[in-house]
Amino acid sequence: MPEGDAVRRTALRLDRALAGREVTRSDFRVPQLATSDLRGRVVHGTATHGKHLFTRIGELTLHTHLKMEGTWRSYRPGARWDRPGHLARVVLTTEHGSAVGFALGLVELFPTTEEATVTDRLGPDLLGAEWDAAAAGARLAEDPDRVLGEALLDQTVVAGMGTIWVAESCFAHGVHPQGPVSQVADPARFVERVRRMLHVAVERGRPITTGNQRAPMWVYRRHRQPCRRCGTTVEAGPVGPPGRERTTYWCPGCQPRT
Repeated sequence: MPEGDAVRRTALRLDRALAGREVTRSDFRVPQLATSDLRGRVVHGTATHGKHLFTRIGELTLHTHLKMEGTWRSYRPGARWDRPGHLARVVLTTEHGSAVGFALGLVELFPTTEEATVTDRLGPDLLGAEWDAAAAGARLAEDPDRVLGEALLDQTVVAGMGTIWVAESCFAHGVHPQGPVSQVADPARFVERVRRMLHVAVERGRPITTGNQRAPMWVYRRHRQPCRRCGTTVEAGPVGPPGRERTTYWCPGCQPRT
C-alpha cells in the first residue's frame, strides 16, 4: 500500500496535470457516482492527509484512497493509457490532457466543507502543515503496552506510516517493532524523525534512508540478508491486529527486543 510520501507525490502529479484548469469531461466508473458530472468546474488542487487524497473541484472534493493497487496517472491529449481500461475508476479531462485513477480502493464525492468528516477520524498528518510533534508523540504514548509496530500502522495514531516507515524508523531508533511502545524513550523525537524521513522521500522521489541510492534501505525487505550496519542477519515477522497483520523487518543486533 502506498505510504504518506508516495501519496504526497501523487498529489503533486495531479496538481501538475489538473490544478487551475477547467474540467471538460468527467467519467466516474463506480456505481454510486455514475451520474456525477464535474464539467465546467475548476480544479483548485489536491491536498493529502496521511494516505488520503482530496482533489478540490469547484465546491466539491473528490476523496480517493489508493489502498493496495490504486494509482493515478496523467496523460497528454490523445495519449494511450498504459493501464487496462477496465481498471479505470475516475477520468478527469481538461483541454490539456487527463488524469485517470486506476484500481482506486475508495472514491467519494462530497462538499469540500465536509472534508473534516474524514480527517477528524485520523491522527496527525506526518506531512501536514499543522504538524505538532509533541501532540503526535503524546498520541503514540497513550498506550505504552501496545506493540510498537501496530501502533505506528494505526492511522488514528499518526497518519501516513506504512510498513516501509515502521521498519526503517524503528531501525533508526534502535527499537524492536514487535516490542512495546514503551521502548521509545522520546515519542515526540521519534515521530519528528519519521516526519523528516518522509519529507526526504518526497523530495528525492522515493524512500532512501541509508543515503545510498544503490542500497536505499537499512532493513525493509532485507529478510535473511546481512545488516548494513553490523552484519547480523535481518529478520522478519508480523505486526498488527489479528487478521490484518503486516510484515516488518529488524536487525536483532541493532534492535534487541526488550
